[in-house]
Amino acid sequence: MGNSRRMHQGIICGRCLVISCLSLAIFILVSIATAQVEGFAADPPPAPARNLTAKDAPNDDGGSILLSWTLSYDDSGGANDVVGYEIRRSTSPDGPFEEIKTVSAGVADATDEGVENDIDYYYQIVAKDIGSVSTPTTIGPVQAKVQWFNLGRLNTLIVTMVYVVLLLYFIFHAKKGKDLFVRRIAGLDALDEAVGRATEMGKPILYVPGISFISDVATIASLNILSGVARTVAEYNTRVIVPNYDPIVMTVAQEVVREGFLAAGKPDAYNEQDVFYVTTNQFAFVAAVDGIMVRERPATNLFIGMFYAESLILAETGASTGAIQIAGTDAVAQLPFFIAACDYTLIGEELYAASAYLSRAPLLMGSLKGQDWMKVFLMGCILIGLITIHLGYDGFKNLFDVPLTIFK
Repeated sequence: MGNSRRMHQGIICGRCLVISCLSLAIFILVSIATAQVEGFAADPPPAPARNLTAKDAPNDDGGSILLSWTLSYDDSGGANDVVGYEIRRSTSPDGPFEEIKTVSAGVADATDEGVENDIDYYYQIVAKDIGSVSTPTTIGPVQAKVQWFNLGRLNTLIVTMVYVVLLLYFIFHAKKGKDLFVRRIAGLDALDEAVGRATEMGKPILYVPGISFISDVATIASLNILSGVARTVAEYNTRVIVPNYDPIVMTVAQEVVREGFLAAGKPDAYNEQDVFYVTTNQFAFVAAVDGIMVRERPATNLFIGMFYAESLILAETGASTGAIQIAGTDAVAQLPFFIAACDYTLIGEELYAASAYLSRAPLLMGSLKGQDWMKVFLMGCILIGLITIHLGYDGFKNLFDVPLTIFK
């Protein structure tokens, strides 16, 4: 009995000892944690950002404010390493200020793109550390404004003005009757010969204005050439066949050919059935045109406009019939086929110069010469730029930067 009581008392004492040790351990841990929290709370906040500036973003339509500042002394060093900067905005110097964005440490500028024009804004910036922020740096008021001109595009304005002056100068002299030199284009010089050959042989001329639409620049240039061809054909009393890939192009081509016959004084010789629509299926159109070449045996084939994979099929079929062939396109990938299979080929810009070359209209001739001299001007600028860069001077090159660096 006595032994049982002593054993029970020993167990109770052991339990008390364990509880006491656990309580002591918990007290020690709580004390350490409290000391650490107090230590953290005792750390000073990071140094604030300095020299905050705010200004309207230049060369825009408003709605933006540019902010810049000097980094905190604690950015990448110091007692409290800054982790970022919080930017705040208000329409009153007394607040309240709302946070608009946060940028990372090491960044010393930002753009506020959410403002309205002609309204005063005030800004604050605070440096942030984990658990603390610096005292705010405040600036204002500042307004966003709409600018009349984008000075960063001044170089574009200058080049455009030079181009306009050149155009007006040559158009004025062309209208005054001055003879403007345009280099000879063999393919266009051969048009009269080709039409004369067709007249002598009593055979028609086939004119294919490409397989594109009226919105294509090459198609418009082709229709301009068709106008001159129709006038020449009417003077020689020769038939011209114009199959079309697009119905809208067909309608315009009919009017162009009609005007050409009218200009030649032979409106009754125009046959609307010779300008017709075929199909908008690429190779079905090619098959139909090849059939016309085989059946009608035209003395001259003119392939002028936008062409694709069918270019060689057309040119080879025409060559097999023994016709004189003149081609023209700005599709670079198709030029080798036309050059190989045709007698004459209008290459690139020669297609666009053809209408001025054939008509000699003052407005077209002046525009053509103005474009040529603009190219000379730009090539001169490129040459000067290469020389100055080679000599280590970047000032001339900077004039053509976008945006223009001299206004930054």
